Amino acid sequence: MTIRPATRSDLPNLMKLVKVVVPLMREAGNFQWDDTYPNETVFGQDIDKAQLWVADIDGQLAGVAALTEDQEPEYAQVGFDIFQRAVVTHRLAVDPAFRGQGIAAALLNQAEKLALERNVASLRIDTNSENQVTQKLFPKLGYQLAGEITLGFRPGLRFLAYEKQL
Repeated sequence: MTIRPATRSDLPNLMKLVKVVVPLMREAGNFQWDDTYPNETVFGQDIDKAQLWVADIDGQLAGVAALTEDQEPEYAQVGFDIFQRAVVTHRLAVDPAFRGQGIAAALLNQAEKLALERNVASLRIDTNSENQVTQKLFPKLGYQLAGEITLGFRPGLRFLAYEKQL
């Protein structure tokens, strides 16, 4: 497995990944993603900002994560100082065909590497309150639950915010 920056040539495969993942999310009661988000424009902006990373296994796109320093203002709901620098993981997804191979953990490890390179002491992430997989994964990787938040761009949904101190 190779974790590498995404390129514009990855966009078609990223959109295929979204089309596979969204129905599975819905089946699990997780409505964090839908037919409009994330989309090619969002991923393209991530690529242009050099903040989108993919997991590549033998030339196949197995997972994705946007690793940014962009924090949602709603993170303040759990006491995060949103003016303190943090590497924040957004748009984390793994192709179901590659689940169980440590892809999400590898992408989150890349977030940690970036934080160390940038001398940033905090990692942050949020997940839909219905996403049982990530709620088990994040603590295993050293993230601590900070509490529940709402996000303005996803009204009616509840999210759990996590943080890891380096």
